Amino acid sequence: MKLLDVEAVLNRETDIQQTDPEREVLKELNDEDTRYAILSHRWGVEVGYEEMTGLMKMEEQKRNEVKQRAGYQKIVESCKQAKRDGYAWLWIDTCCIDKRSSAELSEAINSMYRWYQNAQMCYAYLNDVDESIFPTEQDDSKFDQSNGWPEWFVRGWTLQELIAPKQVTFFNKDWLPIGNKQRLASKLQKITGISHEVLTSGLAGKCLSIAQIMSWAADRKTTRVEDRAIPGDQGV
Repeated sequence: MKLLDVEAVLNRETDIQQTDPEREVLKELNDEDTRYAILSHRWGVEVGYEEMTGLMKMEEQKRNEVKQRAGYQKIVESCKQAKRDGYAWLWIDTCCIDKRSSAELSEAINSMYRWYQNAQMCYAYLNDVDESIFPTEQDDSKFDQSNGWPEWFVRGWTLQELIAPKQVTFFNKDWLPIGNKQRLASKLQKITGISHEVLTSGLAGKCLSIAQIMSWAADRKTTRVEDRAIPGDQGV
């Protein structure tokens, strides 16, 4: 898998004039031997692989346009959090897969569940949550398009991104931590229908029917751009 070099990304933010334009921000590493964090999020106006790797060689106007996107700021904030947590490497689906390569895209599809499972930490970014605490009750007026809960919970891909990682920390739109999977397991069970046991210890060793697993995905949407880009839920 290709992982973001957290230090390289942040260095070019602090002193872009002194940054070596040839320094790579992505490196091919083995997910089983590398300590890394991983991001789970909803797609919006994002930054792709070519833009992330070619940023320093762009004309200034184009580079500034890319850096002003919400998707770029999401990358930077994720890197800042990874650095605070002691991780040198970070994986984000928007910019760590070269989708021009059918072989690389196919590998990502087939490996996605394992990549989330092998991550030391998953950051779940809830960009529609303003409050500094995790939502405790359904709010149809605020989350009217997503069953009264943050939209992250109805995105197709986040089913496996919630179950697979051992550790998941949730962040609000300002990147303030608002809870983790272990402590919020009872609330997450209410929102998702996934059992407390699966949320806290994963799928390994569980005798689950296909119908039960499919029921978890029943209310999730798979028509957004991110789900067209990498279809299907692998490993779940």
